[in-house]
Amino acid sequence: MQNVTLIALALTAQSAMAAETSVPTDSSLHVTADPALKSLLPADIVKRGYIVAGTNPNTPPTTFYKEDNKTLAGREIDVMNAVGERLGVTVQWRDTGGFDNIIPGLKTGRYDVALSNINATQARLKQVDFVGYYNASRLGIISLKSANIAPFTTFDAVCGKEVGAGAGTTQITRLEEASKACESAGKPPIKVAVFPDRPAGVQAVVSGRVPMFFGPYEGLTWQVKLIKPLTMSGEISVNDAPVSVAFPKDSPLEPAVQAALNSLIKDGSYQKILDKWGIGFGAVKEAKRNQDIFL
Repeated sequence: MQNVTLIALALTAQSAMAAETSVPTDSSLHVTADPALKSLLPADIVKRGYIVAGTNPNTPPTTFYKEDNKTLAGREIDVMNAVGERLGVTVQWRDTGGFDNIIPGLKTGRYDVALSNINATQARLKQVDFVGYYNASRLGIISLKSANIAPFTTFDAVCGKEVGAGAGTTQITRLEEASKACESAGKPPIKVAVFPDRPAGVQAVVSGRVPMFFGPYEGLTWQVKLIKPLTMSGEISVNDAPVSVAFPKDSPLEPAVQAALNSLIKDGSYQKILDKWGIGFGAVKEAKRNQDIFL
C-alpha cells in the first residue's frame, strides 16, 4: 500500500509543476512527413519550426510522467507527436500545472494546442476550438474491492452516496446532473467530492477517504490494473462528444492538425497508437472540427 501512495503522490506532485519549460517526451510510434499537409501550416509555425502543446500529466494511458519523472508518455503524446511528424514540425510540450489552467493558457496564447482528455462541449466551444480524436462515451467508477459494491451501469446506483471526480472535468457536471435526477425521483442526492486531479481522487479511494471515484474508463481501467485493491464498479455509457485537441478560437492551425489526424487515421498509424495503449475501442473514423463534432 505504501508503493501505491508513493505512485499517487509522485503523479500529483508532477502535475503541479509550472508550465514554462519544454518537457521531453517518448513516442511509441513515428511517422513520415507529408509535404502537402505541411503547406497547410500557418507561416509563423513554419518559421518557428514547432507547435507548443499544453497538457496536464495525469495517469496512463492519457498523459503521464515515466519513471524518470521527467519524460512524458501516453496517448496524448503519441497522437500529437505523430501529427507534428506528419506536418513536418516538432511538438514542444508544456506541463500546464493543472487541468483548470488549460483553457486560460490557450486564450492567452501560451499554447498553440492542448491535449489532456478534454471533452468537446458546447460551453467550452464558446471559449476555445476543437478537433475531435477519441471516443469518450465510456466512463467508469472505481471503488475498493473490499467494499463489495455490486456492478452497475446507471447513476441510480449512487444516489445518496459520495462519488469523487476531477476539478474542471465534465464528470463533475455529469454527477451534478445525476444528483438532481436522483432528487427528482425522490431519492437522496449524490455527494460530489472534487479533487484536483485523477491521481488525488484514486488515492482518496485507496485510503478510504471517499468510497468511489468517477472518470474516463480507459484511465481508470489502467489504475485498476496497477493498484490491486481497486476494482471497476460502475461502467457508464454516455453520448459525449469526443475527446479533442483544443485550440485558441479561430486558430489558423486547426485545418493542418485536422488534416494530419485524418491522414493518420487513414494509414492506420492512429489505430496502432490506441492499440498500443489498450484503448483501440475508442477509435474514431474521422477527426471532425468544432460544430461538426456534435452532428
